[in-house]
Amino acid sequence: MASAVLMAGLAGCSTDTRPSESWQAPAVEPTPAATPTPQVPAGKAPQRAFAVGVRQLKLDRDGRALPTTVWYPAAGESGGAAKRSATAAEGRFPVVMFSHGLGGRPDDYATLLSRWAAAGFVVAAPTFPHTSRGADNNVLDVLNQPADVSYALDQVLALDGKAGDALRGRLDGERVAAAGHSAGGVTTIGLFTTGRDERLDAGVVFAGTALGVGTAFAGAAAPQLFVHGELDEVVDYAAGKAAYDKVPWPKAMLSLPKGDHGRALLSDGATLRVVSDTSVEFLRWSLYGDAAAKKRISTDATRGDIATFDDHL
Repeated sequence: MASAVLMAGLAGCSTDTRPSESWQAPAVEPTPAATPTPQVPAGKAPQRAFAVGVRQLKLDRDGRALPTTVWYPAAGESGGAAKRSATAAEGRFPVVMFSHGLGGRPDDYATLLSRWAAAGFVVAAPTFPHTSRGADNNVLDVLNQPADVSYALDQVLALDGKAGDALRGRLDGERVAAAGHSAGGVTTIGLFTTGRDERLDAGVVFAGTALGVGTAFAGAAAPQLFVHGELDEVVDYAAGKAAYDKVPWPKAMLSLPKGDHGRALLSDGATLRVVSDTSVEFLRWSLYGDAAAKKRISTDATRGDIATFDDHL
């Protein structure tokens, strides 16, 4: 029964956001209270913008090919397109694992993810074997994706100690987040519930729902930022809000009254700027422990009357 509901609910979760029937989240179980503090020591995020480098990793988990795109802070002047295999910037940077939606690929989100990298984060995005564009779009395979992300995180963090690697000494494995859109949002929620990866300190869920992975949020408190369009034609806004309501940790929800399933994530524009700036400040706070960034989150979220912001951080 659960598999049938997941199939129906996520069948339209591609970057080609054509209308499909909306649906509501099923009843969810209560969750225990958690300590309302981030899990990283207080610190200060970089104040400068970085140039951005990009590279590809050929990963495979027991026959599941997971080619992974990595965006990272690079040496040189900021601005312009990401440069392939550019020299990494000096410093140690938090890691964000990003999961694409059904029928998508990491490059679809390059504008957003390169902005995260420019702000001082290493962003790694696997291409999933059954839910990426050109694959068989087996939506049930979403339930295997939290383990894929954990495996990819293993391999990315291993680069920090790999002799000769461009990211050697550049990755801070004590400051890690997961993020994802649509089916990737389900994957991300799963990393904090049924597939809890205790290395994760925070999560960002775009147009996601808890179908298939539940809301039994587990482990140490990990702040969560949800982003959802109120006119979402694929994952009903109420379904995302229901999952958000069950998060027992510091949390906030950026709601886009005119937002759909996520087209604004794919190209530059006023909405993407609000989403990217809000998420950058959230990550600066939750991964760098930057208290000043926390104060800027709500200001960025409500700029230009594009979104409303429910703040429980």
